[in-house]
Amino acid sequence: MSEFFPEIEPYDTRLVDVGDSHQVYVEQCGNADGQPVVFVHGGPGGGCSEKDRRFFDPDKYRIILFDQRGCGRSVPHGLLQDNNTQLLVSDMELIRQLLGIDTWHVFGGSWGSTLSLVYAQSHPEKVRSLVLRGIFLARPQDIEWTFNGGGAARLFPEYWADFVNAFPHKSVSDYVAEGYELMLGEDKKLARKIAHAWTQWELRCCTLLPNAEFVAENLDEDHCWTLARHEAHFMKNACFLSDNQILNNCHLIEHIPTVIVHGRYDIVCPFDNATALHQRLPKSSLKIAEDSGHASSEESTRALLVEATQHMVTI
Repeated sequence: MSEFFPEIEPYDTRLVDVGDSHQVYVEQCGNADGQPVVFVHGGPGGGCSEKDRRFFDPDKYRIILFDQRGCGRSVPHGLLQDNNTQLLVSDMELIRQLLGIDTWHVFGGSWGSTLSLVYAQSHPEKVRSLVLRGIFLARPQDIEWTFNGGGAARLFPEYWADFVNAFPHKSVSDYVAEGYELMLGEDKKLARKIAHAWTQWELRCCTLLPNAEFVAENLDEDHCWTLARHEAHFMKNACFLSDNQILNNCHLIEHIPTVIVHGRYDIVCPFDNATALHQRLPKSSLKIAEDSGHASSEESTRALLVEATQHMVTI
């Protein structure tokens, strides 16, 4: 099966007060008596979409989606205060408890793979399985590669030039730090310009082949505002993780059934992220989408993810 499951609507939606002035949007879809699975979106700051419900068989799964602090349908929109990795892990655990779930499957892609791994390492007894896509280990070299003129800029120099040209100063040494300062600055017009350029840069790198439709449908102003500002906030702070934290803590989750799906030609999160994780989790299964980049919607990646969720529901 390579296609998404049919479109579905949630049977439950709510805003969960997680403290610190944040309310997190949570929805449930599929079979209320099915196996619980939580979808962990990317970004940071990406939010969930209707398509994210469709990786899971709605007859077999109780599908839980949530928008992380400050993005998507969570409120206040764009709030970065009290917004870090540890608090997002706490939010996930609060949602699990609030919904009366003992253990659940965890499915996350890109930044969602990062957060899923940190959550699993914090609460390994609560995770039934992991399906992880487009691995981002949040090491300094991973942040540098994508966001600071590292390897990705050499592969897409014309896209990178468009991003750089949005900055008022042409001799920037740290685009993450500079972009963060400008997006939080008083010049709101410039802040919006940087957010748009930041998001466009990332989206253009997401697919193996150029996909103008994919880029356009994700470039609305609200999405750019939360995605770019959240990403800059997290990347400037090393994703609020210690050095090599995820790989160093893999021994805590080596018993959890894990499928890793990664596009061979992923430019946003290079393939060595996946191989490094797989080496630390020798019992995991590494599935390579040989003709895909980073996006979960690319055909080979989508097929492998659907196959993985079909397998995990039997555990």
